[in-house]
Amino acid sequence: MIFETQTEEETIAVGEKLAQLLPPRAVVLLVGNLGAGKTTLAKGIAQGLGAARAEEVSSPTFTLVHEYGDPVRVYHIDLYRLDEERQAESLGLDDIYATEAVVLIEWGERFPRLLPQRRIEARITCTASGMRRIAVVRLE
Repeated sequence: MIFETQTEEETIAVGEKLAQLLPPRAVVLLVGNLGAGKTTLAKGIAQGLGAARAEEVSSPTFTLVHEYGDPVRVYHIDLYRLDEERQAESLGLDDIYATEAVVLIEWGERFPRLLPQRRIEARITCTASGMRRIAVVRLE
């Protein structure tokens, strides 16, 4: 699937659409350059799943993991500030993957060995005209 958006609101709406297509247990890798819209897409997914309102979702850059919903329905993880694989391993990703939740991971491509083979990747690129192109692929 490929989506194109121009505004934050449109990117959130794409996230809401994606949320309706996700199983209750899924790992979604959000891939894109700094400022591409990864967290904005995460806002839409969390809102679409009813775990949080878009304005309640923020980047977990400093805390590394945010949990949304009661019980937790969405884990939002950001591995940007980690330098070594062992740091990411200390987060207990395998335990998080095993929960009945949607796991959204930003900058996870930095540690490919720690990602489950079965996952969904949302690759966000910005075009010269300022559009965001979101390509969603399921990996098995």
